[in-house]
Amino acid sequence: MTRPLEKLDDHTVAKIQHELSQVDLNEDGRMDADELVDLLKKHHSEFTDEEIVEARELFYAGRGGVSISFADFIEVLDEIAAKNKTDHPILDGNCSAEYIYRKNHHYSNEELDIELTHIPPKNLRDRIAFNAVKVVRSAFDNMTGWNNKAITKSMVLHRVIFLETIAAVPGFIAAIVRHFKSLRRMERDGGLLQLFLEEANNERMHLLCFIKMKNPGTLFRGAVVVSQFGFGTAFMASYMISPQFCHRFVGYVEEEACSTYTKIIHAIEEAPEGSELASWRTEKAPAIAIGYWELGENGTILDLMYAVRADEAEHRDVNHAATGLKLGDTNPYNDPEMKIGIVLRKYVQDIMSRDDGNKKIETSS
Repeated sequence: MTRPLEKLDDHTVAKIQHELSQVDLNEDGRMDADELVDLLKKHHSEFTDEEIVEARELFYAGRGGVSISFADFIEVLDEIAAKNKTDHPILDGNCSAEYIYRKNHHYSNEELDIELTHIPPKNLRDRIAFNAVKVVRSAFDNMTGWNNKAITKSMVLHRVIFLETIAAVPGFIAAIVRHFKSLRRMERDGGLLQLFLEEANNERMHLLCFIKMKNPGTLFRGAVVVSQFGFGTAFMASYMISPQFCHRFVGYVEEEACSTYTKIIHAIEEAPEGSELASWRTEKAPAIAIGYWELGENGTILDLMYAVRADEAEHRDVNHAATGLKLGDTNPYNDPEMKIGIVLRKYVQDIMSRDDGNKKIETSS
């Protein structure tokens, strides 16, 4: 060790060293990506197979295949346990953010219970975006006859199907623009490209689920084509001029989406027994929805609405956060160093709790 440890006591260090010696098959006193996998598997109750695979890939890519000495590794664990910034980072860079991106769409009950939040406009750009969303929302409500106090099955499906055909446009355009910029400037994107592609595909999955419940007619489909072309063209031009404005605009759109899905959920839950909406409390969700969100064998349309609302809340937070990102920033929702930090914090927590049930540290990052 190059310095005294702050958090890990001698007994805990000895236990870590013992585990490191067990996975050190080549007996070089250093940890490589495959040995990290073996180490995490010793704590299989704390990690899923997916987490272990991703940790291995991030470790290998971030270190360029170079191993780390056990001494430095233990110092990193101590820094993590003490919640201090480490002088011996596990990763030497975030290049893996450019091509490794995984998103699990299976939500816990806590994650489904979203909060309706609002980011107040901070400047003229934000105020324009906010008021533009309010104008579009009001115009669309009036044209479609949307009534929050008299929500029906048909009204819900018409609305969500149309909106999801448009909602999948911004993320894809953001990805396209960032992709071409990365090629043009011959530089990294920070992993944001994958984030927005995932957002676009997620909105597309909403659509593919809802059209299993209602097949729109020719006139409806024609309106979608016209709206998509008009909105897509305008959004592309706007994004090339000001990505910050566009992300703030989408953030406000998603705030409205969260509000709308909350009203739909309440309408379903409060609908009188025997009514059309009440049937969605027990009607099985489309198979594609059950598979995508892992709703369970008996997942209902109400469950689907909760999952879609959770998606929209994530898009809301992502786009508001993207408004403040600067050139060269790494995707804050897929930062390899943050992910590795979370994995190692869980490892330290588990090994410390095995020694002493009172010695625990937080797993958040």
